[in-house]
Amino acid sequence: MFTKPNRAKTPALRADPAVTPALADARKAPSLASLIASDIAIQGNVVGEGDLHVDGLIRGNVSVPRLSIGESGRIEGDIEAEVVETRGHITGAVNAHQVRLAASSHVEGDITHEELTIETGAYFQGRSLKRQARLEAPTEG
Repeated sequence: MFTKPNRAKTPALRADPAVTPALADARKAPSLASLIASDIAIQGNVVGEGDLHVDGLIRGNVSVPRLSIGESGRIEGDIEAEVVETRGHITGAVNAHQVRLAASSHVEGDITHEELTIETGAYFQGRSLKRQARLEAPTEG
C-alpha cells in the first residue's frame, strides 16, 4: 500500500585535500568590510582584523585596520586604526596613520595622525597631533 520511491543514494561529500587549503585561505581574507547598519547600536568595544564600515552607533572603543563612517554613523569612544575616513560623528580620540574628514563629518576629540585631510565644511573640535612616521631600522649587510 505504501511504498517509498526508489531514491539513488547520494555519495557523501568528502574534502579534497588539494582544494581545502585554498578554500581555507579564501575564508580568512574577507573581501568586503563588515557593516554596522544604521538600525544597529553597539554598547562595548569593537576589535577586529578586517575593515569596518559604520552607519549605526558604537558606544565604545574601536580598533580595526581600516574604518569608514557613513553620514548616519556615530562613534562615541576612542579609535585606533591605520586609516579612518568619516562622513559621520566621532566623539573621542582618533589615533591613525591616515585620517580623512569629509565635509559632512563632525569630530570632537584629539586626532593623532601622520596624514590628515579636512574637507571644507567639516567640523573639528580638538587637537591635531602629528606623530612621527615610523622609521625602518637599517639592515646590516
